[in-house]
This record gives sequence, C-alpha cells and structure tokens, in this order.
Amino acid sequence: MVESINAKVEYVTDGTSFMGPVSYGKIMIGDRGFEFYDDRDVRKFIQIPWDEIDLVIASLVFGGHWIPRFTIRTRHNGEFIFAAKDAKATLRAVRNHVDPKHMVRALTFTQKLKRGWQGIRASHKQKG
Repeated sequence: MVESINAKVEYVTDGTSFMGPVSYGKIMIGDRGFEFYDDRDVRKFIQIPWDEIDLVIASLVFGGHWIPRFTIRTRHNGEFIFAAKDAKATLRAVRNHVDPKHMVRALTFTQKLKRGWQGIRASHKQKG
C-alpha cells in the first residue's frame, strides 16, 4: 500500500492523469504536496512535494470560464498533465501552497502559431 506524503488532506476531487495511458483517479492536495492516485491500480500514483513544483500552467478556454486541464512543471522530473472535475477549486487549493507568480496561463492557439511563425522567420534570417 502506498503511503501519502501529506499529514493533513485539504482538498480531494476526481481527476485524470495524462501521463502515458489516461488514468482516472483522485487528486489530493494536502499540507506537504500534490498527489494523484489511480482508482484501478494502486501502484500507479504521482506524489509531488510543494518545494519541487516550479510552475503550474492552466489551459483556459472561453475566456477563462472553463479550465479543461492544467500542467505541473517540476524542477527535476518534467511535466505532469492533469484534469480535475472542478479545476478552478483545485487550482485555488494549489495556490495556497504555490506562489501565485508561479501559476500562469497557457498560450492560446493563435499565440502558439504566432511564435512558431516568428521562429521560422528568425531561422531563415540567420541562414541568409
């Protein structure tokens, strides 16, 4: 059985992890970190201590009225993508432990296209 890193759990909700095959389970936010536990396989879990989190990136749709998923970027272990049943409440609970300056919005589709186009133009200017 897996032991929680948290001594006190502050918020629990249904969630989805997009690491490899999609896993459905519970997201738990506590005093020491962010945790995800798979409903079907107890060996599949993700535990991220608060001091390991570098950035929380939220994808916003319809002007911020809906948050379909969010990404947690860690200092050493890469990025973890999650979706929660109530993403706003989940991110509010995370904000109590992570500096609000480290919680950002993801780029929109048009911003991604614009940056991609600027990168292509910059690479052509360097060649020629």
